[in-house]
Amino acid sequence: MPHLVTTLVAVVWFSPEVCGKTVTGLFKSDEARQQNGQFITQFMFQGDSGLLVVRVDNVAEAVLKGSRLLLYQDMDPDLDHLSCSQRLAGAQFTIELRQDEHNQTIPPLVTPTAWRALYADKYTCEQDAPVLPSRSDLSFTVLLLNPDSAGNPLEHFSAEEAGLLRFYFLLLLAYFITSCVYAQPLYQALRKVGPMHTVLKVLTTALVLQGCSALCNYIHLDRYSRDGVGIPLMGKLAEVLDSVSQVSLLYLLLSLVLGWTLGRGRTKPLHWERTPASTTVTVGGVITQGVLLLWDQFSDRDSPLSPQTLASVLVLVFRVVLVLLMSSVLYQSMSTERSRLKRDFYWSFSKGCFLWFLSHPVLVLLSVVFNEHQRHKVVTVGGILCQSISMVILYQLFLSRSLYWEVSSLSSVSLPLTMSRTNHRGRY
Repeated sequence: MPHLVTTLVAVVWFSPEVCGKTVTGLFKSDEARQQNGQFITQFMFQGDSGLLVVRVDNVAEAVLKGSRLLLYQDMDPDLDHLSCSQRLAGAQFTIELRQDEHNQTIPPLVTPTAWRALYADKYTCEQDAPVLPSRSDLSFTVLLLNPDSAGNPLEHFSAEEAGLLRFYFLLLLAYFITSCVYAQPLYQALRKVGPMHTVLKVLTTALVLQGCSALCNYIHLDRYSRDGVGIPLMGKLAEVLDSVSQVSLLYLLLSLVLGWTLGRGRTKPLHWERTPASTTVTVGGVITQGVLLLWDQFSDRDSPLSPQTLASVLVLVFRVVLVLLMSSVLYQSMSTERSRLKRDFYWSFSKGCFLWFLSHPVLVLLSVVFNEHQRHKVVTVGGILCQSISMVILYQLFLSRSLYWEVSSLSSVSLPLTMSRTNHRGRY
């Protein structure tokens, strides 16, 4: 598992960066010809004062090539089936790049609406034209701005991102207050190296990683709100920390569920026993999720045609499969268990597991009933809150001496139940 985590960190860290809403790059005639218009960026404007600013370094070259920026509102996929000239003629706004800087005001919008910007020039629809040298490419900067609380076009956040900075601030505040209250008792529990030591250690590690991820996201979004670029390195680090947290907790939960079930015995029904089946499923599940997370990082999530990548869909499907597996295993354990105390323990543990794994798929399905600009926030905010509640349930379960100590009386010296075999033997 450490090798998988290291690989995940390295690949995500060095994966290509995604530009923010201050977009810089090159207007490329050859790329515009291949795509019938070079895709530049997408932005969801809202309110009455949306603004797009485009700056070009070499105005003389832009005029010579007939360069222009095309704006499409709610771009219809059917445009891809049109001819090149028909596609370019379908733009709502055409900005002729004849000056160093052009300002385009977006008309008032009743609801937030996505706009896409494409670059084209006189060579775009001339398929037989000669290949142009790369030195003819034009350097550009595009700023996309929504109105702030005062109505001035100064807000770099797209409509679907608005409010996330405030949410991460409140989340960090909640983490800080909670740590002030519970850090000392948790530290004392970890120092005792008791029966919950390994479980609490993994839970605490996952929680700390989530908190650090939230901090990195806040730093990135705070800078992003001022310049539209942010700190891409902090955004990448937030993704790395969240991925490692997901993989760590998946390993713990699968180990607990499969260890309890596949190692069943008459005298020690909760005894942890490593078997080929339990080891294969646990390690295989961790590797599968790691591979899917890596694939999702490499997927083109900013593509104008596929907001949901195949990798992200497979991650959701994988979570559902895990829930079905855990449900089957835990149901078998609960249905054959006579002790009410142990059944209550299984049920509480099941709620924590299901909330962790099902929150994202369920929120993605529920988000379709919301407006387009609300879906990303519903999934992001709801997923973090649900996983935080799942953490609380698991902490209460494994920190509760009255419940866990009773249930774990039949213990093991290996992961995850590390209570000594000599203690509490024969309680049941």
